[in-house]
Amino acid sequence: MRRIVVVGASAAGLAAAETLRREGYAGTLTLIGDEPRLPYDRPPLSKQFLTGRWDMGQLALRARTDLEVLGLDLRLGIAATGLDPAARSVQLADGSAVPYDALVIATGVRPRRLPGRDAHVLRTLDDALALRDRLGPGRRLVVVGAGFLGAEAAASAVALGTDVTLLEPAPVPLAHLVGHEVGRVLSHAHQERGVELRTGVTVSHVTGTGVLLGDGEVVEGDEVLVSVGSRPNTEWLAGSGLDVGDGVACDAYCEAAAGIYAAGDVARWYNPLFATSMRIEHRTNAAEQGMAAARNLLAAPEARKAFAPVPYFWSDQYDMKIQAYGHLRGHDEVAVVEGDLGERRFVVAYRTGDRLTGVLGVGVTPKALRGWRQALTAGTPWHEVAANGTGTPPAIESTPTGAPR
Repeated sequence: MRRIVVVGASAAGLAAAETLRREGYAGTLTLIGDEPRLPYDRPPLSKQFLTGRWDMGQLALRARTDLEVLGLDLRLGIAATGLDPAARSVQLADGSAVPYDALVIATGVRPRRLPGRDAHVLRTLDDALALRDRLGPGRRLVVVGAGFLGAEAAASAVALGTDVTLLEPAPVPLAHLVGHEVGRVLSHAHQERGVELRTGVTVSHVTGTGVLLGDGEVVEGDEVLVSVGSRPNTEWLAGSGLDVGDGVACDAYCEAAAGIYAAGDVARWYNPLFATSMRIEHRTNAAEQGMAAARNLLAAPEARKAFAPVPYFWSDQYDMKIQAYGHLRGHDEVAVVEGDLGERRFVVAYRTGDRLTGVLGVGVTPKALRGWRQALTAGTPWHEVAANGTGTPPAIESTPTGAPR
């Protein structure tokens, strides 16, 4: 194998490139990115960078010298526009084509937008710069969407002295993911800090002075941030033959087709630990999946390892540190297993079917969740969680992951 191409120069793509070199690949390694900047970290954009506590230098994933050591054919500021698996080539926006023997797709996602006037979104460094320059005392920000990104941006804007209105179509923000009780706890934190949180409202389009709601009311603001989800960047793969219904469909090894792997926000793969297909838009998963895809790409077929992580994400809002492990979406039950919701210092566990499938902590240390992560890895039955009571995770048996219990 003499030529490997990685399309996407953020966390997943960079992790794949570094792993390929670390695992001994010495051939041509091309890293393609549509942004002109060196790879940088995205989670701080809505938090430390938006509030001004971090500068651009602190966002860098690697120093330039570290990238030079990798010996990359670095193509930045040029988007991929097409893929021809038969010819094994990637077409670029400048009209050139890059041949490959193996390919890693790590093109991430882009924000969904609303009809009407242009509004802020928050995905790139340029997005964060444009929004940060418009925040401060005496300014009014309307945030459409109270998911984690919208909530983080709202908290950052409040810290800068901005008046914030947070609009959410669901009755309780994030209830579909974390549950109604936890969603209400997180909502109250915004309201206590002066955020005008309005739930059960839909936004028709963005106007010149704010947004128009579905019932005809105009909510005014100097700036509007739209945070209503994202779309996988798969348009450039049209006609390639790959399944891109909701991200690049992969098997448990992150392989989408012969010699083509995917990683990060754009990848939908089968996670055997939870026996379901998932696409995860979180920083930790992007890096871990980039490494897994690279190792499987280089490995002999019989030596490949399924990518079966316990997903992890975190969010910082005001003085709250929110951490979660597992697959929370679609859960059947939520139980407080430690602490108290009212004090915003607690751990809750999630049941899907007869199994523990997720855990979320607010105001607790990473150490406090370590045992719960092990319980998730072990596929712990829910009855063991219930029998153990509160305070500590159930004892972990020595049953290998995925084995019958």
